[in-house]
Amino acid sequence: MLRLTKKADYGLMAMKHLAEHADRGACSAKEIAEEYGIPQEALAKILQRLTRAELLQSQHGTNGGYTLTRDPRAISAYEVIRAIDGPLFITSCITVRGECDQSERCTIREPLRKVNQSIEDVLKSIALSDMREESDTEHHHRQETRVSLADLVTIGHK
Repeated sequence: MLRLTKKADYGLMAMKHLAEHADRGACSAKEIAEEYGIPQEALAKILQRLTRAELLQSQHGTNGGYTLTRDPRAISAYEVIRAIDGPLFITSCITVRGECDQSERCTIREPLRKVNQSIEDVLKSIALSDMREESDTEHHHRQETRVSLADLVTIGHK
């Protein structure tokens, strides 16, 4: 099963918090950790990674904390996840090296690459500003218009 790491979850929660509270200025790691029940030490390391990736700016001092470096509409979920966890690969053959014992006989490498690319594309299309709770009406409408992974990728024989 494809699953985000806890670190990625925490990072997305923190980034969303910073986007929603941008008008208040910098937010401390402690404030965010307490708001969401995230271990402060873990969150501090995640925020440091996001700062190194230039998605956050760290401000020291009495009113210090973290702020977004760009508008929340210009930061994607993919950027946040990649900054925390590195490249997203659903299988070992999709990696840069692409090593696998079954490479010569494999018939699903290209379809899996397409699935991997589709997942990346979806994550790239979700901006921080899009990450909000939706009403039941919005959820129902989204369910009706959702494109399934099967619609994005066709596995066929050549």
